[in-house]
Amino acid sequence: MRALVVYCHPRETSFTAAVKELVVEKLKDVNAETRVIDLYANGFDPVLSAAEHEGYETCPDNCAPVEGDVADIRWCDTLIFIYPTWWYGLPAVLKGWLDRVLLPDVAFLMPDAENATIRPGLQHITRLGVFTTCGASWWLTQLVGAPGKRTILRGIGLLCAKSHKKVFAAHYLMDSSTEISRKKHLNRVARKMDRFVGATQKQTVST
Repeated sequence: MRALVVYCHPRETSFTAAVKELVVEKLKDVNAETRVIDLYANGFDPVLSAAEHEGYETCPDNCAPVEGDVADIRWCDTLIFIYPTWWYGLPAVLKGWLDRVLLPDVAFLMPDAENATIRPGLQHITRLGVFTTCGASWWLTQLVGAPGKRTILRGIGLLCAKSHKKVFAAHYLMDSSTEISRKKHLNRVARKMDRFVGATQKQTVST
């Protein structure tokens, strides 16, 4: 297993960071090769510049500004996103990462003379995961349409292998969370990760 974790949070001591550490630990438990892209620590620029936009469909030159991250995407067979949900969606830096890295001839193939629509380019990815936190409740998030979940699990999911495995876990009402609710959520993440990677759960976080 070659797992790429795309992590997005500005604070090292956040609960999202604790989720990331647990996910990476679970990957190590099954001896997965693991790479972590820490968007804030790396100072990733989310802005798709005019020059990049102009050359967006010029392959492979379009990959040059983000060649390291593109190489990671092409390397992995397991892709996991860990981030806080802000305004019901992805943080700006993560959305910008999708804009700049999931390029033509990387994530998808552009329409051509024989194909009227785009075609999947991530069919080497057989596992896709999302771990997030939401200030809103579950029902309000669903009412708005859960755009973050929709963008990744549905949008990116359509570009992955047809039979890819998915995992999703969110701590809702994060703004009023408690130590008990956070530990309960970490236990949920641990169980979901064990099923996701095919491991036997060793232990959960004590409450």
